[in-house]
Amino acid sequence: EQPTENFVAAKPASYYAELYMKDGLKGGHVIKLGEGNDEAAIEALQAYPQGMQIGGGINPDNCMKFLDAGASHVIVSSYIFKDAKLDIPSLEKMRDTVQRHRLVLDLSCRKKDDTYFVVIDRWQTFTDTVVDEDTLQTLAQYCDEFLVHGVDREGLMAGMEDELISILGQFSPIPVTYAGGATTIADLDRVKVLGYGKVDLTIGSSLDIFGGSIPYDAVVSWQRKEEEMAQPPQAGGDTGGMGGFGGFGRTYS
Repeated sequence: EQPTENFVAAKPASYYAELYMKDGLKGGHVIKLGEGNDEAAIEALQAYPQGMQIGGGINPDNCMKFLDAGASHVIVSSYIFKDAKLDIPSLEKMRDTVQRHRLVLDLSCRKKDDTYFVVIDRWQTFTDTVVDEDTLQTLAQYCDEFLVHGVDREGLMAGMEDELISILGQFSPIPVTYAGGATTIADLDRVKVLGYGKVDLTIGSSLDIFGGSIPYDAVVSWQRKEEEMAQPPQAGGDTGGMGGFGGFGRTYS
């Protein structure tokens, strides 16, 4: 099954990296889809040093090239699975190569029999790994963050996986970013509620800069307001009960 192209940018990846740097948006994702993307990916990483994460075919043999180019983290998925089963020796090798604080595990998943299973190989292969409390607690020992696409909603602008967001908010002991199906600016607040204030949101296809309808500038403004509310109170002041929600509008892809 071949992926469908929803939008092809006329500008290079480095343009968007520079835009995110200008607007102070850290933690965006550079995802290499297929072969022949290394040069463009490295240009984006160099445009925003330590501001972007990179994924797509990452393994112990090639990861340092991207970290040396400026990636803050590498995102890993298929490498840590063998025959669709989680392979702990591969996971340990990946962690030991880059160190835990620079590793993001991609647990993108699809629902089967009312259960979310991690999928790999461009999301075509189901693994036996379930996205639940036990998995999140176990894998959190190896990485700095999780990235989880709701694959059945990804790129379709068809609504988010509410149940999955709630699972991530309830059970992930480390930072976690959800992607897939956001369609309006109001979804930023919905994720904050569904994820118990603990889940970040990536918006890609729905942004106007990527052919969607959500104004990029409006999302940046939302993020700034969240950061302001998360600032510690001045002497004698108070935060109105909203402190701690800054950074949950991760809006870049």
